[in-house]
Amino acid sequence: MAQIDFPYGFDGAGRTATTDGDEHIRDLIEQVLFTAPGERVNRPEFGSGLLGLVFEPNSDALAGATRMGVEGALQRWLGELIQVEAVQVRNLDAMLEVAVQYVVRRTQERRIERFRGAGGV
Repeated sequence: MAQIDFPYGFDGAGRTATTDGDEHIRDLIEQVLFTAPGERVNRPEFGSGLLGLVFEPNSDALAGATRMGVEGALQRWLGELIQVEAVQVRNLDAMLEVAVQYVVRRTQERRIERFRGAGGV
């Protein structure tokens, strides 16, 4: 079943762009990671707070706190769609890499997605 693609855009025919189920789940994970709590009007708790770490100094303590926050947010908001197996956060000089290993509940397929950001994220 086709889902609306994230970020919102248009396809070659000028219609709303769509994506398949697997890519849609990756889009949902990205939304949880990069939405700040309080950003959504009807769901003020939605998000992980990851973007709030952009100006924090990159350290092992930051990576550990980020890992726990990301894992909790994913379990809370996407727990019906995915089973989070592991979240790894690594310091890469001035960059933080977040790797999410999960199982898609509908298909039992195991996947790993990586997200990187400069600064603290």
